[in-house]
Amino acid sequence: MSRPDDDISHLVDLIADRVRQRLGGEVPRAIRSEALRPLREQECTEAPSAESCGGCGMCASRRPWSVRAIAQEGACRVGAGVDVGKVDVDMARMIDHTLLKADATADDVKKLCDEARKYCFASVCVNSTNVARARAYLDHSGVMVCAVVGFPLGAMAPTAKAYEAREAVRAGASEIDMVINIGALKSRDYALVEDDIRKVVQAARPAAVKVILETGALNQEEKIIGITLSKIAGAAFVKTSTGFGPGGATTDDIALMRRLVGNEMGVKASGGVRTAEDAEKMKLAGANRIGASASVSIVSKDAAKAAAPSKGY
Repeated sequence: MSRPDDDISHLVDLIADRVRQRLGGEVPRAIRSEALRPLREQECTEAPSAESCGGCGMCASRRPWSVRAIAQEGACRVGAGVDVGKVDVDMARMIDHTLLKADATADDVKKLCDEARKYCFASVCVNSTNVARARAYLDHSGVMVCAVVGFPLGAMAPTAKAYEAREAVRAGASEIDMVINIGALKSRDYALVEDDIRKVVQAARPAAVKVILETGALNQEEKIIGITLSKIAGAAFVKTSTGFGPGGATTDDIALMRRLVGNEMGVKASGGVRTAEDAEKMKLAGANRIGASASVSIVSKDAAKAAAPSKGY
């Protein structure tokens, strides 16, 4: 074990070396140029356990591959130094890990929640009957429980959807994904569509509500109107699909949603998002949440591609 005096001497030597490099000294031009860049922009070349590590607190930007490896072992948070700089956003925190099959068992729900804990997903998305069980499994994990309402058809009465939403929140849901009244939208009964959404938003408070438009069943005009009514009614997100209807998420629909809601609401891509490449495309188009049942595969492949150090971080 090193003595305090030795640690101080070592730190003084490191600082002296840095100063000499910044002043030019007898250091090659390329090294001087690197040394003059802010520390957060310099790639770290030291081994994680190296005694020469100065403990700068910027691993999230200087050694992102190491941080990803730690996350893969189960860490949901890492510490970072002041002025850490730009840090790559972890895809896992965008994902609602989803299990909406009618035959989902208690063991299936537990497995879903265990995976959500391990990979630090934003939430698990389940049918309302499984909310209390999921909440118990995820207690103190930082992972939210999301419940679907009026799922998957959206053809229930507004009061029925509102009741289901209220009960889901009482059971522990932090977010509600409701299916829009597709028939009313296509019938141009916009007052009913807006009232349907608003009743769920009011019943779910303080939980955030995402409105599932089932975009594969809508034409462009209906998509625009549905997105706009969701915004007017006070929803927190618009979402593409149930995964049980025609089609799924497309980058064009995500881009349309983002253009119409701006930065005031979230945009969730759901339905057919099965790979890391799919998820990245949705993110680039404007999605800030991904709904997927293939979540583990998505983040595992995403982490594997970024596991080794490379230039450009």
